[in-house]
Parts: sequence; structure tokens; C-alpha cells
Amino acid sequence: MTDRLPAPVRRVTDTFRSFTPGQKAVTIAAVVALVIGAYFFATWASKPSYSILFNNLSSKDASAIVESLKKTGTSYELANDGQTVLVPQDQVNDLRLSLSGEGLPGDAGTGYALLDQQGITTSDFMQQTNYQRALEGELSTTIKSIEGVEAATVHLVIPKKDVFADEQDKPTASVLVASSSTQPLSGDQVQAIVHLVASSVEGLDPTEITVAGADGKILSTGGGAAIGTGGDSGTEAQTVAFQNRMNSSLQKIVESLVGPGNAVVQTSAQLDFDQTQTQSRTYNADPSVPALSEQNTREAYNAADNCAGGVLGPDNIAGPGCSAGGASSGPGQYENSSSVRNNALNEINETRKSAPGGIKKLNVAVLLNSNVAGTIDPAQVQQLVTAAAGIDSTRGDTIAVSAMPFDQSAAKAAQEALSASSAAAQQAKQMSLIKTGALGALVLILMFLAWRFSRKSSKRRGLTAEERKHLEDMQAALEAQRLAELNQAIPAQMLEAGMGLDDTNVQAREERQREIEQMVKDQPDEMAVLLRGWLAADTTR
Repeated sequence: MTDRLPAPVRRVTDTFRSFTPGQKAVTIAAVVALVIGAYFFATWASKPSYSILFNNLSSKDASAIVESLKKTGTSYELANDGQTVLVPQDQVNDLRLSLSGEGLPGDAGTGYALLDQQGITTSDFMQQTNYQRALEGELSTTIKSIEGVEAATVHLVIPKKDVFADEQDKPTASVLVASSSTQPLSGDQVQAIVHLVASSVEGLDPTEITVAGADGKILSTGGGAAIGTGGDSGTEAQTVAFQNRMNSSLQKIVESLVGPGNAVVQTSAQLDFDQTQTQSRTYNADPSVPALSEQNTREAYNAADNCAGGVLGPDNIAGPGCSAGGASSGPGQYENSSSVRNNALNEINETRKSAPGGIKKLNVAVLLNSNVAGTIDPAQVQQLVTAAAGIDSTRGDTIAVSAMPFDQSAAKAAQEALSASSAAAQQAKQMSLIKTGALGALVLILMFLAWRFSRKSSKRRGLTAEERKHLEDMQAALEAQRLAELNQAIPAQMLEAGMGLDDTNVQAREERQREIEQMVKDQPDEMAVLLRGWLAADTTR
């Protein structure tokens, strides 16, 4: 049956049959692995590249879109907990058009699409209400596109403008966001939401926006400041951060004297988070600058023992210091002077705004290990820490430096545990290396045994009956030739009588020699074993 196969297939078949059992098993395993790898590669290569069809979908819209894709037999994938639908990249545009014709996603009408539904008979109140609803929907969609935000709801309060009012009410906003439980929103993301809403609504100040989480925690108050994840107003986190920085810096200074692990520095700070603003106005005048306006008035009267003569008649009345008839009765003096000067003034208006976070009070405690710091003066350490921390006694700051023996039992236990853990890790690493080496040695041993088995199998592989009979005949012929050479002492007449037979023997010997050479080329191992047997037989004789 194999003769009917093509020559290449027949050669492959013959080659496979000539393999040892170990070689056949390795060849079959390699072929199977190649087929499996080709199958997975073809599957991966034939898989289409997926792209986003719609993102941030509600459960209702996602269900409707998936149902529509199933009806059309379109392959799809879901991501982001079912809020994102992925389809083959080359079908994205066509599917978006077809799904839009079906009204999907349905919640897309919550934004500015609401304004498309207004008619000419819509009242002004409905127009303002729809505009506010559209703005809220657009802001919700925008906020949901922020990484980590799964859902968002925005409520706006936009007061109606009154042209006759002196002061207008300011708009306010509240935002409710739902984030992943494993990845809460950071302070920067909350501030991004606050300023995004403030920039989208006319006249809305960031301090008038409140952001709350779906779990009921306030993320940003109406004051515009982000609140920490622990529910505080942010002051506690800033205080803790300041204390940690102070502890770290002072710890480095003290440990440089007593060594690592021999000093403990604890700082307690009270920070002032009140934001104050001071306005001052200063006026000054430059004397070298001419006055803007000036008015002088002067009135003088001086009798000086010189009284004028009186008037004849009964109206002759003496003046002050003079008697009747003009005689002086005393010195006379009167003077009135008035001056008004309007100078140009320089006006200086200064507004100072104090940033929050100033230090109200600072308390520092330093504990030294007396077993190590016996020669160190605590007063010098206190002076050094006072200068480094900026202790101000007028502010009420305090500092205390003490030297006491440290309890090293916990440190020793931790060191022993660390040493044991390191030893266990080293031992585990050594065991892993030993296992790896043993596995490699086992593989080498198995490969060596397989090689030895293949060698022995090739050596034990026997000849066919015809080949063995042929070799035996050649062995007999060679033996006969050896005997003939040993019998060279036979008389010449006997050789002449057998001349024809000698010629026949010579031809047969040449033919057998060629056959032996061919068999040596074809089966060198079997011929070597055979020759070794002949040599062993010759030595035993």
C-alpha cells in the first residue's frame, strides 16, 4: 500500500519508521504542540479589533443596545461593569447610525436635546425650566466622563434676575457623585468637579457648590474647600501633615547625635486656619509741592499812646485807653490773623489678606536613649531643637528633652523575627534552587537514558534472515580463502589442475568484496559488531 504513496510522503514514512520509540514520541509531541499553537494563533489573528460603541451607559440603555446587537448577530463585548459596549472597529460608525435610528441610547434626551422639543407656544417659564434641565443633564454627562465617576447628578438653583433690585441672589449648585468603592475620588478630582460646574453656569461662584458622595459623605462644602476622605474639613489632614514633616526633620537632627533608633521626637501643633483681611488707608502731603489753594486774613489795631481826637458834640466818646478829648489813658493793641492752606494729598490704600495655616502654638517633646546618650548634654539638644523648630515662648510654645533607657525587647523581637524571616526566605530560595537543579538533572538523566536506549536499540536492531545468511556465506568464503592462502605449499601440478576453479574463486571473491564494502557503507554498526566477533573467534583459536 505504501508503494502507491507519492515519493515525498513515502520518504517521510520511511524516515518515521526508522526512528526509535523515544524519537517517535518526541516527534508526535512536537507535531501536536505545533498544531495546537497554530490553532490558537489562527484564533487570535482572526479575532477582530474592538472599539467603543457607547460609554457611560445606564443599565436600561445598555440592555436595549445589547438586545439590538443580538438580533442583528453582531459580536460585542461589555466593559466597565456593563457601562461600555465594544464592537468590531470597522462596524462602529454603521452601528451608531442604526442604533440612533432606533432611539438608542434613550437617555441622550436629558441634555440640550430637550431644547429641540420646544414649540412656539412654550411659555417663558417652561423655556427657563427646560434650559436648566438641559444644563444639568449636560453637566452630569460631562462629570461622568471623569475617571472614577460612575454616576453623577447635578442640581442648579438659578435665581430669576430682577432689574429693579439692587442686589441679585447668587446661583448655587449641588452635585451628587457615585464612585467605585475601591477607588474613591481624590481631592483634585473633587476640585475639578467644583470648578467645572462653576465655569459652566453664569455667575456661579465655586464657593457656592456642594459636592456629596453616594455614601452620604460631604466631599466639598459650600465654602469651596475639599474635604478629606475621613469626613473632616481638611484642617485635620493639614495639621497631621505639618506634624509629620516637623517630626521627620527634627528626628534626623537628633538621630545624627545619638544614632538611628535612639531618639523619638513628637510634635503637637495648633494651626490657625482663620482667613483674615486687613484694609488700611494712609494720607500724606509733600511740603515741596505747591498748595492747591491758599487764603490769608489779617486784622491789626495798635493805639500805642496815640489817641485820635474825638468828635465835637455829645457823641464824643473816648476810645479804649484814651480819655475824652483824645488823651491816652494806656497802651492800645489788637491783632487778628487767619490762614487757610489746601495741600495736595497722596492717598495709599493697602489690603492685606492673611493666608490660613499659621502656627498658633507648637509643643515639641524629645526622648533620648540614656544608654547611648549618656555623654550628650540635654540642654544643648534642647537649644538645637528650639532653633530648628522655631520655638517662640511668647506664643506659648513649649519644648521638653529627656533621657531615659529605651525598652529594646520589642526591637529585639522584631529583629529576631526579621532574621528568622530572612533565613526562611533564604532557605526557601535555596530549596527552590535545589528543586530546579534536581528537575534539570532529572531531565538530563532522562535524556541520557533515552539516548542510551536509542543507541542500544540501534545496536540490537538485528539483520533480516536473508542478510544474515548472506553474511554467513561471505564469512565462509573468507574462511575458505584464508585456508587457501595457508595451503600455498600444495604442489604446482595440483594448482594447474584446479586453475579454472581458481579463476572462478577470484571472481567470487571480488564480488563478495564489493558486497561487503556496500554493506559497510549501509550498515556500519552491524558490520563493526560482526568484525569484532570474527576477531574474537580468531584470538580464541
